[in-house]
Amino acid sequence: VVDIVEEGNRIIEFSYDGIFEQVLDELGEMPLPPYITEKLEDKERYQTVYSKEKGSAAAPTAGLHFTEELLKEIKAKGINIAYLTLHVGLGTFRPVKVEDINEHIMHSEYYFLDKENAELINETKKRGNKVIAVGTTS
Repeated sequence: VVDIVEEGNRIIEFSYDGIFEQVLDELGEMPLPPYITEKLEDKERYQTVYSKEKGSAAAPTAGLHFTEELLKEIKAKGINIAYLTLHVGLGTFRPVKVEDINEHIMHSEYYFLDKENAELINETKKRGNKVIAVGTTS
C-alpha cells in the first residue's frame, strides 16, 4: 500500500512476475452486487455478449439477459442497436446513506460513444423514433 486516500481508498503498487492481467485474474475476485450471494464459479457468466473493453469496476448485471439470439431478433424487427462503453465506478457499491439524494456523492464513471453510434442515435431521434437505453446500470 503506497497511500490511503479519500474515503479509505488505497493506492497500491504491485510487484509480480508475469503478465499483470493474468496475475490479477488468478488472485483477484470479480466484484459483484450484494444481491448475488453465490460464489462465482464461471466468470464468463457475469459478462455480457456485447462487452469489448476491460475497465469496469463491476459486473454489468443489467445486461446479462441479452443473448446473441435476442440481439438478432431485435435487429430483425428493424430496431437499430448502438453500442457504447461504460466503465462502472466503485460508487455502484456505495449505499445511499443520506436523506437528500442530492447529497449522495458518487465516484466518476468513464464512458465512450464513438461518432458512428452517436450519429445513429441522433438520426433515430431526428426521424422521431424512440431511443431507449438498456443494458447499462444507468
